[in-house]
Amino acid sequence: MTDQLRAALLEHQAAFGVELSEDALGRFATYYEFLVSRNDLLHLVAPCSEEEFAVRHILESVFIAGSLPEGAKVVDVGSGGGLPGIPLAIFRKDLEVILIESKAKKAEFLQQAADECGIGRRVRVINKQFAEAEFPPKGVVTARALDKFPKIVPKLVKWAGGKKTILFGGPSLEESLTANGIGFERTLIPMSEQRFVFEIGR
Repeated sequence: MTDQLRAALLEHQAAFGVELSEDALGRFATYYEFLVSRNDLLHLVAPCSEEEFAVRHILESVFIAGSLPEGAKVVDVGSGGGLPGIPLAIFRKDLEVILIESKAKKAEFLQQAADECGIGRRVRVINKQFAEAEFPPKGVVTARALDKFPKIVPKLVKWAGGKKTILFGGPSLEESLTANGIGFERTLIPMSEQRFVFEIGR
């Protein structure tokens, strides 16, 4: 089922500046199959081909791995289907990942997915709104697909308390950051025309 996923990951990994191990490829396949098996019920990601999932979801997620310190805690806010947190935990075995997801059924899926992928010991799921969750020390905040993202960003950055924050988004997110006086560094995501990674803080 996942031959196209594997082929796409191998074909495009260099464009994203990563090299995926056989172990990671196997875990990515497990993650994809488990997510697809739940997607009709939970609407975790928009329907897409294996190649698109490999590029848009897995490789885009691990693209930020080089910006994460060794042994970092990663706090994935509004994790939904586990992006980017689960791919990061698969790719970087030194990371501890906290997935914050307010919807109970999706939060349950996230813990099951982490266990299926063999990374459950390094992944913790918090079933709350991010504003209600205690922020861990030395964490790096990331978010990829929050509802009403541009409007929520100022609250998210304030909640992060000056700690490094990495956001995925397009022109509307950039406009929100600029309008709110939030400084950032912007990097175009490979194989994309208008999707960027925005790094805030240190």
